[in-house]
Amino acid sequence: MFKISLRLPTLVIIVLLLFASCKAKKKTVSRSKKPRTERVVIAPSKEERPVITESSPEVTPEPKVITKPKTTSSYEETVTNYIAEFRQIAQEEMLQYGIPASITLAQGILESGAGRGELSNRANNHFGIKCHSGWEGERVYHDDDRSQECFRKYIDPKYSYRDHSLFLTGRSRYQDLFKLNKEDYKGWAYGLKKAGYATDPKYPNKLIGIIERYDLQKYDNQTIGSSAKITQVDDSKISTYIVKKGDTLYSISRKFNVSVNSLKEYNGLEDNTLSIGQKLYLHAVKN
Repeated sequence: MFKISLRLPTLVIIVLLLFASCKAKKKTVSRSKKPRTERVVIAPSKEERPVITESSPEVTPEPKVITKPKTTSSYEETVTNYIAEFRQIAQEEMLQYGIPASITLAQGILESGAGRGELSNRANNHFGIKCHSGWEGERVYHDDDRSQECFRKYIDPKYSYRDHSLFLTGRSRYQDLFKLNKEDYKGWAYGLKKAGYATDPKYPNKLIGIIERYDLQKYDNQTIGSSAKITQVDDSKISTYIVKKGDTLYSISRKFNVSVNSLKEYNGLEDNTLSIGQKLYLHAVKN
């Protein structure tokens, strides 16, 4: 009985020690609280905010589409603008030199690509006129029938038009053209090819096609029926002029307000050739 009473406290102590040991092995897990952060929401502007009704679903705004302005014109528009810009010059050349305005405009459109060709942009040369002998003005080099051929360069397209008139009237191979009716644009088109203005066998048909497509013959009719008159020079002030270096029939005609054809008629000239020191009558010679 005494032995049992001694063992009982010992057993109690052992049990208590085991219980304390198990409790000590348990890991204590501590959870750290995360700091609270504020959430910022950027609302879309009124312009970008979609209108949502009960019956419509939520729509995400689409990106804005920027349409670039139109920078190129069609060929029809380009030709129309070209005619509007140069028709008056062509009609003035017809009055001065007798070349149909329709032919001049058609050649300008064809040769210069309605003003968009490389030669017209680089040199204001709208008729593809090459340097030839005697040309003392500026020049550019451009591939044509042969590589890097010499072409005339002008400071303004209007001088290209004037040189075109001088080129045709000043060369004997084109003289038969001026015997044709001024309204015979077809005869002029074939005559230019025959005289050697272009090597393209389709050149006459191309000119005629342009004239008829854009009704250019109406400018011939307007010019022929024009009531425009050139003021005659006052005989009491000046009657003759001595040709100086650099003078042309055109420059003299502008200086004294008399047409080139009148100057040629007054002086019995068959072409535009002048000589330094030559005396020109500026009015019809009496008797």
